[in-house]
Amino acid sequence: MSEFLPTGIQLSYLIASALFIIGLKQLGSPATARQGNVVGAIGMLIAIVATLLDRQVLNYEMIALGIAIGAGLGAVMAYRVAMTDMPQMVGLLNGFGGAASALVAVGEFWRVTSVMDVVPLSETITIVLSILIGGITLTGSLLAFAKLQELVPGAPITFPFQQPVNLAIVVTFLAGSGMLIANPHDLPVFLTLVVLSLILGFLFVLPIGGADTPVVISLLNSFSGLAASAAGFVLMNNMLIIAGALVGASGIILTELMCRAMNRTLANVLFSAFGSTQTATAGAVADSEDKTVRSIDSEQGAMMLGYARSVVVVPGYGMAVAQAQHAVRELTDQLERLGVEVKYAIHPVAGRMPGHMNVLLAEANVPYTQLYDMDDINPEFERTDVALVIGANDVVNPAARTNQSSPIYGMPILEVDRAQHTIVIKRGMNAGFSGVENELFYKNKTMMLFGSAKDAITQLVAAVKEL
Repeated sequence: MSEFLPTGIQLSYLIASALFIIGLKQLGSPATARQGNVVGAIGMLIAIVATLLDRQVLNYEMIALGIAIGAGLGAVMAYRVAMTDMPQMVGLLNGFGGAASALVAVGEFWRVTSVMDVVPLSETITIVLSILIGGITLTGSLLAFAKLQELVPGAPITFPFQQPVNLAIVVTFLAGSGMLIANPHDLPVFLTLVVLSLILGFLFVLPIGGADTPVVISLLNSFSGLAASAAGFVLMNNMLIIAGALVGASGIILTELMCRAMNRTLANVLFSAFGSTQTATAGAVADSEDKTVRSIDSEQGAMMLGYARSVVVVPGYGMAVAQAQHAVRELTDQLERLGVEVKYAIHPVAGRMPGHMNVLLAEANVPYTQLYDMDDINPEFERTDVALVIGANDVVNPAARTNQSSPIYGMPILEVDRAQHTIVIKRGMNAGFSGVENELFYKNKTMMLFGSAKDAITQLVAAVKEL
């Protein structure tokens, strides 16, 4: 039995890896996402049980204590965190993953330097990489969480000579890594590398904000996977290497897709401080002084929606902030009662994280068959009677298509301005995350319904019921 156990553990890891891949595939579609989540959870359960059966695990009491504390905290977070706060939770969990990987590297350094006179080169390199990736992921994710939670300003924060300072820290880290490879027992150098990695993570996220938030979240998610994979190399654990590689690869693919959806390069997202409003709005405000805004009340909006043949709902971050997804579902139910065809248009970067709108609408039990990606819904707008925009801004701004001087020019958008009529629910005329004023608000076919998304939708529901 003892001879079979290592083989059984590796077979269990293989099964778990296959379940992870299947789960990731199913997560790619709203129709199978919940099933994919369950499949992935089963795979993780198998991996954990197999690891606990490994003869290298000696202290089951501490492991049981850790599982109890982690499970308790996870249950409380899952119960108390609102769906609108999921981006913050994802950022926080990314940071926890980075912290775990960094702590594994610290523990391994302590172990090997205390029992080995000559530390293998591969061991030192993997420890350094795990410290670097884990440290950056930890502090970068915590700062992203603080920005999303509005504990610190969400706008890009820059200071003079920022890039040279970052380069100097990177060079110092590389030099320290060389010193540690030459003398793996040098504790002060190792601690310096830990501190530098934490500083790098903070400086990495500091100049990023505004419209780039979803991209940064997906990139940090990729980093957390890479950190886990690096920890797997430190511990020589195949399951951790595979799982981390899957998360890292899926995260970087998603990051690239998000960049394409914004017509931006990853380098531009990381180093341009895009989203700062100091200069982005300077020309737009002057150009809009002579433009007219047409506003309506809930009764007029209900008439437009109730007597339309087709309506496309475009949710945005304003819907998430107001937690209006249930009211939106009630409105669309009432419209369908009147024979109106209703569809939902989902932009890849709407909200504060990839899939944010999908998650909120799923919470309100909106049928996934009514959710349409940007490429699928854009050709439909010309045949749509009313486009109902709820708290979205940059992702529906026609300037991205028509104004070559605009900072968002070239970014793919939901072309709601091609609909016969457009109703925009918004608190005011403020610019979006990018700091660019929205030309849609001044179009002849656009009607503004001012107010909180939840209040405005609730009033629309009441008015539609009377039709």
